[in-house]
Amino acid sequence: MFVTLYLKYYGEKNSGETESPSEPSHNDSPLLWDPWKPCRRPRAFVKERLLRLRVCLGTLCGMEWYAYAALGILTAVLSFLMDFSVSKLLRAHQWLYMKLEGDILLMFLCWTLYPACLCALASSFSHSICPFSTGSGIPEVRAMLAGIEMPHYLSLTNMFTKFVGLICTLAAGSTVFLGKVGPFVHLSTMMGAYLSQLCTLIQHPKEEKAAGEMLVVAAAVGVASCFGTPISGVLFSVEVMSSHFALKHYCPCFFSAACGAVTFRLFSTWSGDEETLQALFKTNFPSALPFYPLEILLFAFLGLLCGAASCCYLLCHRRVLRFTKTWPVLADMLTTQRGLYSGMGVFFLASLTFPHSAGQFMASKYTMKQLLTSLLDSGLWCAQSHNASVPIDPLSEWSPSGTSVWLSLPFFLLMKMWMLVLACTLPLPAGYFMPVFVWGAALGRLLGEGAAYLLMFAGGTSDQQQASINPGGYALAGAAAFSGAVTHTLSPALLAVELTGQFTHAVPVLISTLLANALARAGNRPSFYDALSLSKRLPYLPSLRKAGPRLPSTPIGQVLGEKPVQLQKADGPAEVRRAVSSSTGAQIPVVDSHESQVLLGFVLRSDLLRLLRHRRAESGEKRLDQACCIRPASVLLSPHNTVQQAHTILSLTGAQTLFVVDRGRLLGLVTWPEMKRILEDLAREI
Repeated sequence: MFVTLYLKYYGEKNSGETESPSEPSHNDSPLLWDPWKPCRRPRAFVKERLLRLRVCLGTLCGMEWYAYAALGILTAVLSFLMDFSVSKLLRAHQWLYMKLEGDILLMFLCWTLYPACLCALASSFSHSICPFSTGSGIPEVRAMLAGIEMPHYLSLTNMFTKFVGLICTLAAGSTVFLGKVGPFVHLSTMMGAYLSQLCTLIQHPKEEKAAGEMLVVAAAVGVASCFGTPISGVLFSVEVMSSHFALKHYCPCFFSAACGAVTFRLFSTWSGDEETLQALFKTNFPSALPFYPLEILLFAFLGLLCGAASCCYLLCHRRVLRFTKTWPVLADMLTTQRGLYSGMGVFFLASLTFPHSAGQFMASKYTMKQLLTSLLDSGLWCAQSHNASVPIDPLSEWSPSGTSVWLSLPFFLLMKMWMLVLACTLPLPAGYFMPVFVWGAALGRLLGEGAAYLLMFAGGTSDQQQASINPGGYALAGAAAFSGAVTHTLSPALLAVELTGQFTHAVPVLISTLLANALARAGNRPSFYDALSLSKRLPYLPSLRKAGPRLPSTPIGQVLGEKPVQLQKADGPAEVRRAVSSSTGAQIPVVDSHESQVLLGFVLRSDLLRLLRHRRAESGEKRLDQACCIRPASVLLSPHNTVQQAHTILSLTGAQTLFVVDRGRLLGLVTWPEMKRILEDLAREI
């Protein structure tokens, strides 16, 4: 009865509104026209207030700047939540391990099965929900920033899967020896893609910004939100992510990276981890005399040593990647049994780092952050282990039971080198920058301790000069040099200085990084990320140029696909309709005739659709050149131009289509999808 009266009342009311549409009200709104939408008046009120807010915000600056700030803040929140979750899981593992003290078997099972189950869960979860979420993500982001469309790598499902899987990977601790920088840059890029779409919806269509600009900014924010280092984050975006970095991206990158770094530091302060906004890794280097001038030679030698070690590491990494692709058993497991492979691999690595076996010589109880903090200690470990009967922190973990640091440090370097190469094959979300950063710090620490030991027992120096040898400074330089050589970048030098706040060592750190890069880049060797791109056969031209220098010099005329859909200037509506239905490109070429193939220009697909809609209301028929604007092509390619030249023109000009002509005759066209196909074909030849 109530439903009948309700429908009768609203039916009469709606019919009354329909009978008198000419009487407008001051509360009329498009939201009130639809009688089926609930809460029409409150929704209209909220929409009006939101429109006013958009106008007020737009008067201060463009809406994209609010998106940059939101990107930095949201990415920093994600980074803090991830670190908080990982710390809780690591603390739970340590608590359980300590509760089992006394039973070696149960302690071994706890030490090995906990990280193995977490990594198996991360691998299975990623593979079942979104297979694209495994790995670093930086090679894919570089390809997208180069213009290649890979929308599945920016999906919301991928973002959620990568976030959860990365937490499980990091919770395995230093046993797996993996980090979070690469996947978090990918997460930041996905966040930037969604904010770019939101900004496009809010902005006026004429003010729409390119989505690529937000992705470049997001790459810088990812590094800044991981460590609270905005300057090195921007430099990382310049060196690693963008093959052509536009100057207009500088201010947005720095602004968003600063917002992310400040937010990350504030959350660390509010959570009680830090007292105030300060460097992430606390150091106590002497400031009065940080190093002697002659020590520059030792820092230069350290750079060459790190460069040689990076060449060995990258060679082993490429060989192992090729082995996993060619050996049928491993290839099958990495395709169908990813969870089993990850669980078995992590169980093997964890068994080697068990503290009651070989793990006692690798400081296996330390987390990644504790490892780096201990290696940056400014004290002389060799002097402490020689003079003190009880080891002093952080020497207690590196020198258990009086073991010499000359055994623990080389053993750590030797074991972690091949263990890291093996961990890189695990199909789970993981970063690979922080492990090489810590490994380089250990190598620098070993050289610094050796230099201090020689000065101590040489007898030719004063006590003040012996005390001035700071092994922590060599660890800082080694971390920057080795990680920079592995990635072929200089940004780790600035990252090392920003992480510790030790600007007194900026010059030796830069010298070591420059020499390490010079040795690592000799012979046109591919970097770590280039090797991943080649292994995944990604259409990224700079990586292909490293593997096959002659491939990018291939003439574009040899790799062109089928002839594109084209129109004649005298075509009518039937030909236009046929061309629109058979072509998906935004630009359709127009030739004088099919016989001559002389290119006159192009027409936009949107103009042709608008023309067809108008033709339905008109009875007369006009030719294409009379009814539509034929736009001239600003950039033309010759069939003798190389693939690299075509790729560079597409990247720099922002054009979506390039026409290939020979003496004015159309041979084909190059678009980003066509360029992706060309690069994939070239990648198969390597």
